[in-house]
Amino acid sequence: MITIFLQAAGGEGSMMPTMVMMGLMFVGFYFLMIRPQMKKAKQEKNFQAELKVGSRIVTTSGMHGRIAQILEDGVIIETLSGKLKFEKAAISRDFTQQRFPDNSAESK
Repeated sequence: MITIFLQAAGGEGSMMPTMVMMGLMFVGFYFLMIRPQMKKAKQEKNFQAELKVGSRIVTTSGMHGRIAQILEDGVIIETLSGKLKFEKAAISRDFTQQRFPDNSAESK
C-alpha cells in the first residue's frame, strides 16, 4: 500500500505559472478592493477639510444640523434640540437642497 504512494510521480512543473497566478490575484484585489477604498478615504478627508461655518450637514448617525463653529478637535453642530460637539470624522455628507429639499416651499 505504501509503495503506491512512493511510486506516485512528483510535481515536475515549474513554479512560474503559480507565481504569475498569485501576482494576477494580488493585482485584481488591488484594483477591486484596495484602490476604491483609498479613493473614498481621500474624498472624505477632502470633504472634512473643506467644511465651513453655516454648512448644513448630516452625521454618520443620521443627525441633521448646521455647523456653528469649527474647532481643532471637532465641530459644534446646531440642531433643533441645541448645540452638540462632534468629531469631524462623524460628518458623512452635505445636506443639500437638491438631495433634501425643504418642505417650507410646499406649505404655502
